[in-house]
Amino acid sequence: MSKTITLRTEVLLEGLLFPESPRWHDGKLWFADMVSCKVFTVDLNGYKETILERNTSVSGLGWLPDNRLLVVSMVDNCLLRLDTSGVNIVADLNKFGIVWSNDMVVDKKGRAYIGNFGFDYVNGEPFKPTKLILVNPNGEARVVANKMAFPNGTVITPDDKTLIIAETYAARLTAFDISDEGSLSNRRVWANLKSLAPDGICLDAEGGVWVAAPGSGKVVRVLEGGQITHVVKVENDAYACMLGGPDRKTLFVATSKDTRDAGRIEFVEVDIPGAGLP
Repeated sequence: MSKTITLRTEVLLEGLLFPESPRWHDGKLWFADMVSCKVFTVDLNGYKETILERNTSVSGLGWLPDNRLLVVSMVDNCLLRLDTSGVNIVADLNKFGIVWSNDMVVDKKGRAYIGNFGFDYVNGEPFKPTKLILVNPNGEARVVANKMAFPNGTVITPDDKTLIIAETYAARLTAFDISDEGSLSNRRVWANLKSLAPDGICLDAEGGVWVAAPGSGKVVRVLEGGQITHVVKVENDAYACMLGGPDRKTLFVATSKDTRDAGRIEFVEVDIPGAGLP
């Protein structure tokens, strides 16, 4: 068995509350701060800019083909779109009986795959399985997968044929085939993570998935089948990650802990560039 490589991060930005859903787009890292209810960008020099401010928590980010930003509004279960005229609701997901919409991935056609908590995690309700919802750019929404154990970070392979999603409460990555109209089939376990609870994920050009694993103090790179090739250690908990930078070889990690203003964007250089979406 090959040796696991251990890496350590540097800090790009600190003083955040709960950074999540990092995305590399237009030469900057975009991310949501769930607690401050804002969407930010930060450049490689650490310059931060506020893109959107709401009065309720935000999470998953993505873009339509015309470059308009999509944002998940968590508590009211809505998918938002940032237009030149302001923020508009693309879809209201409450009709699906979900609790707290969360992360998402948006494909090249502008279709958004949105996960959710499935139960009132914040108030200690027992775990319940939930659904993965697909929202088309015109706002039409439908369920594309059931019995998901807290569907979380999600990636789409460069050929647009496979979706891989973190099921946090099942400690696994699950893969689906994607049809031309966006439906999912051929559900299978892509990697059993055993004791690690996956949150945000990103994909690299050799098919490895970087997994932020809160509660473990690390991010790991996993191959299909479950082999861990790299470990990135962080001081706080890692909740999400993204490969970006000019060559997509910078692994950005969103970290935080219970102490206020302890959230950070950290980074480390890796050998294999990012691929696919987001």
